[in-house]
Amino acid sequence: MSSLASQIEAILYLKGKPLAIAEIAEYANCDKETAEEALIQLINDYAHRDSALEVLETENGYSLQLRETFQDFMQRLIPAELGVGALRTLAAIAIKGPLSQTDLVELRGSGAYQHVQELVQQGFVRKRKQPETRSFSLQVTAKFHQYFQLDQLPKQLELPFQQEHNSDSDEPEELDETPEQFPEESPTE
Repeated sequence: MSSLASQIEAILYLKGKPLAIAEIAEYANCDKETAEEALIQLINDYAHRDSALEVLETENGYSLQLRETFQDFMQRLIPAELGVGALRTLAAIAIKGPLSQTDLVELRGSGAYQHVQELVQQGFVRKRKQPETRSFSLQVTAKFHQYFQLDQLPKQLELPFQQEHNSDSDEPEELDETPEQFPEESPTE
């Protein structure tokens, strides 16, 4: 594979979206015909590899993507995108956690109930019943730290996150709260 084909491979990987030949040529700092020749070489190279990736032409341009046979695998490993509200709720739990769901709802509003349910399903948040109240205690999980690559935090920020990692082994099983079980805490929106 030529160095230009390798450069185009890097461009497609780094951009992470379909690119037109003109865009590829601009990023590779070459003319469109040369970029197209190198792209064809790259496509042929991937076609003859036993690889999980392939270069495909879509209606929006060329992209480097996972082969169709690996789509189910991807769904199990990578969570669906989180909306802005869910990300903000996750950030609040990470910064203030562990905190009660009641406190979270006061901080983020009633939409936090849906966000928590989504975050628990994604595996980013752990929810445990607090024995002294009807609320739940919320805190981020080890998956949160791994996914957002927070294991390289500076020492002064490490202590609160480290406590969560150390307590994983002896935690009670998580519970799922539904509005039917606790009608007084169900969202009104």
